[in-house]
Amino acid sequence: MDWGHFLIFTVILFGFVISGVLFFIWYERRGLGRFQLRPGPNRAGPFGLLQPIADAVKVLLKEDLVPALADKPVHFLAPLVAFVPAMAVFAVIPFGDGALLADLNIGILYIMAVSSMIVIGIFMAGWSSSNKYSLLGAMRTIAQEVSYEIPLVLSILGAVMLAGSLSLNDIVKAQDVPFILLQPLGFLIYMTAAMAEINRTPFDLLEADSEIIAGFQTEYSGMKFGLFYLTEYAETLSVSAIASTLFLGGWAGPAFLPGFAWLILKIIAVFSLILWVRATFPRLRIDQVMAFCWKFLLPLALLNLLLTAVLVLTGLNDQLWLAIPLNLALAVVLIIGLSRQYKTGGGHAVN
Repeated sequence: MDWGHFLIFTVILFGFVISGVLFFIWYERRGLGRFQLRPGPNRAGPFGLLQPIADAVKVLLKEDLVPALADKPVHFLAPLVAFVPAMAVFAVIPFGDGALLADLNIGILYIMAVSSMIVIGIFMAGWSSSNKYSLLGAMRTIAQEVSYEIPLVLSILGAVMLAGSLSLNDIVKAQDVPFILLQPLGFLIYMTAAMAEINRTPFDLLEADSEIIAGFQTEYSGMKFGLFYLTEYAETLSVSAIASTLFLGGWAGPAFLPGFAWLILKIIAVFSLILWVRATFPRLRIDQVMAFCWKFLLPLALLNLLLTAVLVLTGLNDQLWLAIPLNLALAVVLIIGLSRQYKTGGGHAVN
């Protein structure tokens, strides 16, 4: 192992994630302020740029409270068990041709395996708190995240089939055109399932104030609560980075900007989409969230995978002049057709 390469990239990735999370917090609060016709944070530093740092200092200085009946070792370890996998995902994200910590030939499998371990930390938090609301929130987390993991993986397989590789670096190099043009349905399924995985609106049912208070993190405060908060935004950053890599060409772009700059711009674009969804869409009920996954998103992901397999086997995916309009048309037809057959848990048709 090249320890110099390992140490340098570890430091770079840690700095990238921390600075990215602070930027996302500021960007989201300012963006939501615009959507809601209010200024947003603008007191700490120019344009409120120092607000995330002020928030971090405030959280770190708060008293760390632990319930008397809590399982204290598990309660202490839970935020770390959730945070470490969120960081480990970035080890296989390429910032340039070969510029990544580890170019694994099973990069996608690594991401799926590592990211799914975050659920363990969340369940540890809910179970160890000795609070029924925390436990209910943790169980709701597991049900939601395990369910949405299936369409998420199926949507990613479309890009893998087109590239013929599980390595993220190879997937970027295989994109003569961004895969979002050949996999528009896969991109939409990925973003929807990923937002449910990271508990973003309209799927943020894990911290429903009127039902389960703050969910699994009800009994957390101080630095440990801050670590859960950091994990949530690190997951958002990783989802944006993976979407940019798989569907938007990753670091590839015109030569007047370096590769990592293109990747960062694409990550910000994907996060802007997530922010727009949060500011626009209403929150769903938990039964509607689960019904949407099993009755609509999973069949759609299976159909997309089947059609992608047909295109790859027949070689049509190489005829870009035909494959791009064909994929766009199929995406529209499948979404409209399936939505007419789908009803939410409350019996109301989506369309």
